[in-house]
Amino acid sequence: MIGLAQLLRQYQPDLRSQCPMEDRHHWALQNIIDCHSSACGEILFRCRDCHQDQHAYHSCGHRSCPSCQHQANNLWLDRQRQKLLPVEYYMVTFTLPSQLRGFVWHHQRWAYQALFECAVDTLMSFGHRDKQLQGNLGLTGVLHTHSRRLEFHPHVHFIVPNGGLSRDKHRWQQKHGKYLFNGKALAKVFRAKFLETMKLYGFNVPKHTPRTWIVQCQHVGKGEAALTYLARYLYRGVINEQNILKHENGQITFRYKESNTKQWMTITEPAVQFLWRVLQHVLPKGFRRTRDYGFLHGNAHKTLKRLQLILRVKLPEQTTAQRKKIERLCPCCGHPMRVIPFVKVRQTSRLRTIN
Repeated sequence: MIGLAQLLRQYQPDLRSQCPMEDRHHWALQNIIDCHSSACGEILFRCRDCHQDQHAYHSCGHRSCPSCQHQANNLWLDRQRQKLLPVEYYMVTFTLPSQLRGFVWHHQRWAYQALFECAVDTLMSFGHRDKQLQGNLGLTGVLHTHSRRLEFHPHVHFIVPNGGLSRDKHRWQQKHGKYLFNGKALAKVFRAKFLETMKLYGFNVPKHTPRTWIVQCQHVGKGEAALTYLARYLYRGVINEQNILKHENGQITFRYKESNTKQWMTITEPAVQFLWRVLQHVLPKGFRRTRDYGFLHGNAHKTLKRLQLILRVKLPEQTTAQRKKIERLCPCCGHPMRVIPFVKVRQTSRLRTIN
């Protein structure tokens, strides 16, 4: 398998000189290169009985690092399992048209925030007008900025259970059938809200902005199976390193799966161009790409617990990813090892033990 860190280390001078990188791109690049190396800090484990020592290196923890994404995905899935309801789920996807992508690229923090807010307002307004739902919606949103070909393609996915708590707070108010809302109607309202927000903040709407936008609303299944599928699809990095197939003569070949045919396709291009495909999707510093709303929001914990009691939900046990880290056992005697703290000395990149 060809590692992204290895490629970035080799081509970082060309990336820095040829691509329009900002501080966040430089920071992500350096973190991915440093992941699981002495630059991220060293951990020393010492056996309490036989005094055997073991060394390990920290991960970088950056959300763009493919080496750290597996653990992040598992943690996110574990958190979502604690909010699980045994009901039907839908996935609603709001996509900005290609004519706005240039504007979004130059105003990313504002545009991503507006994308979330306008999409949530649209869904909530439809929920309030629906006679079966009566305004009760729980939403989990995940921002994506890439297409399957890793092109810049900002859109947001929402996971939506098919009901909520009734007004008397004693019943599950359910949307019947496998149909949530009309996608064309959602798109029309979403378009109006987003363009109105742009004008409100003094931005000009680009010429040739289409009158028809795309919002997809699809049924994705029930309970645990639907949630696991969505976690694998939604909460992932830009590219899986297994999809980087070849690196020869300064060219990278990677594969992607077509959305319509589900067939694997390949693209071969210069390494710097490929690496910029990946790095361009680094989000603005501090921007949260996953958000909860309605009865799935953190402040609605009591409402969610009431729903789980009404629906007689048996929550899955927390996995080891949610518990405290398991103690490392000594390879010689099998007894627990303790951590000896270290401090990184930045000037010389050396570590010293704290006495």
